[in-house]
Amino acid sequence: MSGVSKSVQQPESAKRQPTPAEVLATPVEFVRGVGPQRAELLAKLEVRTAGDLVFFFPRDYQDLTDRREIADLQEDALQTVRGEVVEVDARSSGFGKSVVGVLVRQGHDHLRAIWFNQPFMREKFREGQHVLLSAKPRFRGGRWEMPHPRVTWLDGAEDQPEMRLLPLYPLTEGVTQYQMRRMVASAVENFGHVLEEVFPDALLRRYDLMPLAEALSAIHSPQDAEQLERARRRFVFQELFVLQLAVVARRWQQQVGFRAPPLAASADINARIERLFPFELTAGQRMAMHDVAADMARETPMNRLLQGDVGSGKTVIAVYAMLLCVARGHQAALMAPTEILARQHAETLGGLLRVSRVRYLLLVGGMTAKEREAALAEIAAGRIDLVIGTHALLQEDVQFAKLGLVVIDEQHKFGVRQRATLRQGEKSPHYLVMTATPIPRTISMTLFGDLDVTTLREMPPGRQEVRTYVVQPNEQDRWWHFVREKLRAGRQAYVVAPLVDESENIAAASVSAAFERLTNGELAAFRVGIIHGRMTPAEKEHTMAEFRTGRTHVLVSTSVIEVGVDVPNACIMVIDSPERFGLAQLHQLRGRVGRGKLAAFCGVLASDDASEQARERLSAFAATSDGFELAEMDFQLRGPGDLFGTQQHGLPPLRIADLRRDQAILEEARREAQSLFAADPGLKQSEHTRLRRQMLVRYGNALELGDVG
Repeated sequence: MSGVSKSVQQPESAKRQPTPAEVLATPVEFVRGVGPQRAELLAKLEVRTAGDLVFFFPRDYQDLTDRREIADLQEDALQTVRGEVVEVDARSSGFGKSVVGVLVRQGHDHLRAIWFNQPFMREKFREGQHVLLSAKPRFRGGRWEMPHPRVTWLDGAEDQPEMRLLPLYPLTEGVTQYQMRRMVASAVENFGHVLEEVFPDALLRRYDLMPLAEALSAIHSPQDAEQLERARRRFVFQELFVLQLAVVARRWQQQVGFRAPPLAASADINARIERLFPFELTAGQRMAMHDVAADMARETPMNRLLQGDVGSGKTVIAVYAMLLCVARGHQAALMAPTEILARQHAETLGGLLRVSRVRYLLLVGGMTAKEREAALAEIAAGRIDLVIGTHALLQEDVQFAKLGLVVIDEQHKFGVRQRATLRQGEKSPHYLVMTATPIPRTISMTLFGDLDVTTLREMPPGRQEVRTYVVQPNEQDRWWHFVREKLRAGRQAYVVAPLVDESENIAAASVSAAFERLTNGELAAFRVGIIHGRMTPAEKEHTMAEFRTGRTHVLVSTSVIEVGVDVPNACIMVIDSPERFGLAQLHQLRGRVGRGKLAAFCGVLASDDASEQARERLSAFAATSDGFELAEMDFQLRGPGDLFGTQQHGLPPLRIADLRRDQAILEEARREAQSLFAADPGLKQSEHTRLRRQMLVRYGNALELGDVG
């Protein structure tokens, strides 16, 4: 006990009071109204502490602004009625159609709620329940009806919500909205008072933000839509501001905390590198090389993102950076997300370096133990200049003698921590990360905000635009006839399906079924290969070699060939179940063809049961070949999680902000974070202590910030 006698009792006043963070870390089962059983259910919603419950924001709100007695209802206006369920019935209306009716009583008046073709609604009601129904009512047959109303199940006659906007929380099985509202209200009442305002008064005034205590009450029980919007804006701004502070802090830490070897270019080095390229560089490529050379000449580590549309020539920039590094006596590493892409890069480098003395090797998971041991020894001794590999480069036994540059292809498939793993010794390498998936601006400011960005928009001369068609079910025979004609003319084709094997739960094509169907049907006269992620590296390499050399006419694949695969003779891309892919991914797949001088074609096989939104997406895909336009459209339709996977990137998910809706607030938060950090690097001033603490708790581990103060 550090020299303190066990018999000596400290006075009550000397006991340390728990900090607000410690109070909020109270296990959720100790919140009044929760208990051990509900705590287990809440854990499924990632709610484990009192603080999690306090900040468990509603997913939506039910508008009870216009609550009426049944006798006072009017047609064609959104209104809410409270009543007791007195009868539930379900009946068939013929031709497989159904109607569920629920009769609700309010005093002596009745109202009927009806649902068409939703038989499952029958199981949600029982006589004696109290409910709130919100919809636009209509008067039919002497009685009021509400078609497809929004329903709130109340726990009893005494449960009479006074709120005008009723919060609706995410739920899990075993927890009702009524219970969740009670638990959240209890957490706010008993733990909300310990919360500390993180924003200085000047910042609250500058952005007209609600104080924390007022906003917390308003977000969970708003009086009206205006108050709700102000409360939501407060928490959205705070969430995005703390994220932007973390991004700015990481960038600042890289600049002041690490030193890289300065690797300056020269006219002679540039001339020697450019002689290796058997084509004229575009103006965009030259500008990108200038950005990279300027970064690498400094002692501050380069952290640059190179984004470009499919086929814009990003690999040329990577080769330039690596050869510049080697020319200055250092080693370079190129990391790709798949072995197929790593081998493609090695093949490209091999072609360019035929007459060069630069030494390179491929380090992938499929090597034998003896091959790997020999390769590691060569790398550690500095006898290898360039190493191309996959995640195998991240293993601890990979030691470089003098690592100067790391190039990461398809950046969004690697997290921040994975990227930093290659930093070894006192010196940090320069980093160039690339993506062929154009990144919407809001994503660039969040997931990639710690990077400088160079964008390649110009296409190299001779790059073919791929003619794209949405092939309707009744047009598919004609489409396969067209594909056979091209194959007979000596061309090759890809057929892509979303699944490896058929699934009972997912209505989508599988590679195995497509291979079986094509080899026994439409493409029986041709040699068809198959490739997917479950195959061994040796099997995949053999299949790709057969396709590259033309011995296989058609390659049936999952999206494993989405990036990097380059077979100039392949001029046809067929995508089955295209509605299972996002627009950006469809564009990546389309980019596998049109890589030579041949006219190229892409056919997406539309399904009979595709939704209207899916049909619109496919039409938009066929109408444009601009990957940046498609990426923005994909972002608006699908959101950032599906596009870039924040889990892969390592960042915790956003609680309330929506990057699609809140772009303007994100811009404000970014400007303020940059301004604040410039005025107070490291957030050392006392008025910023709470902000710094919140930033480190939320993002310190994911972004490897350490204590920036």
